[in-house]
Amino acid sequence: MAVVIVQFAPEEHLGAVHAALEAAALDTRVFRAWDGELPDGLVGVDALVVTGGPATAGGVELLRRALAAEVPVLGVGPGAQSLAVAAGGAAGRHQAAGSGSGSLRVTPASDSDPLFAGATPQPSRVRYPLGGAGEPPAGAVALVRDEHSRAQAFRIGGSAWGTADLEPWRQQVPARFAALVAARAEHTATRTFFTQRAAAWEDRFAHQTPAYEAAVARMRLGRGQTALDLGCGTGRALPALRAQVGGEGTVLGVDVTHAMLTAAARIGRLACGQLLLADCARLPLPPGSVHGIFAAGLVDHLPRPRTALREWARVSAADGTLLLFHPSGRAERAARHGRPLSPDDPLAEPNLRPALDATGWRLTVYDDAARHFLARAVRAR
Repeated sequence: MAVVIVQFAPEEHLGAVHAALEAAALDTRVFRAWDGELPDGLVGVDALVVTGGPATAGGVELLRRALAAEVPVLGVGPGAQSLAVAAGGAAGRHQAAGSGSGSLRVTPASDSDPLFAGATPQPSRVRYPLGGAGEPPAGAVALVRDEHSRAQAFRIGGSAWGTADLEPWRQQVPARFAALVAARAEHTATRTFFTQRAAAWEDRFAHQTPAYEAAVARMRLGRGQTALDLGCGTGRALPALRAQVGGEGTVLGVDVTHAMLTAAARIGRLACGQLLLADCARLPLPPGSVHGIFAAGLVDHLPRPRTALREWARVSAADGTLLLFHPSGRAERAARHGRPLSPDDPLAEPNLRPALDATGWRLTVYDDAARHFLARAVRAR
């Protein structure tokens, strides 16, 4: 994994960004766009820093893909204008060539921004590009304006920032961006992988729906209860969960990838339950509020399975049910990937049982069959 820096002219210097990324132990890869270098895609990319202007079509397309996958982005100088264009805004309207001078003011919205909270420009009166950071699209958050009310820094969603000039903020913004990139690296990899596959996911795996229905049936939930599908993807388990808890029950589908939830909504899964964008290890739910948790193909992809299992126990009611499932057995999956079964696999019973015991669960069923994997646990009292 690495932070990709796309530079569009040899004279561009991002020393503060390089230093901050290095201090956060993040690798960097520099692409020299003036020599025709651009990344092939976003696989293996923790974050993107872009300095090129809105006329660079390749840079704009790369930014669009990064925005869709919620890869952290920092657009600097003309790169901020490229970011604005990629998000549906426009490049800045220059009154004349070159730069102007004046004062910058932070907006109230900056008070809660991960990068600009508490920031003050150093010095307070600065030179800035006359075109500003471009004209961000509707919904973007203006963080810094100049004395003519032009945006000099903005945020799009929760993962992309543009600033006309990094120099006034060099004491804070680069370091905060690097810290944010490091903290989100695990989710960034997940979102990048699944975003590009979300549109075709349901059609590709629709044949597995009967296996999901059979697995959900083994949860034995009651009508009126609350069921949670973690890492729900396009929501293949949601109809079966709704059937178990009935119309008076509650069904929640949780995923960390926005594109997957969008695909789920497009194929009608909102009729089965609510969709929630959230980290499965930090659920925005009160303690004891869930009666059944379904998690398909999730545990063995988590960097800290016990942390997640402990969180799931927190939100589970007494005697709540946890069902871990995969439509392929462990041996079948290993063979498909050309590797032997690993003794370190968190789903191997010698690993899974103590992990459940230590996090508030009691394993009641362990079924690692040729064509499916299923483990059922109940919330320990």
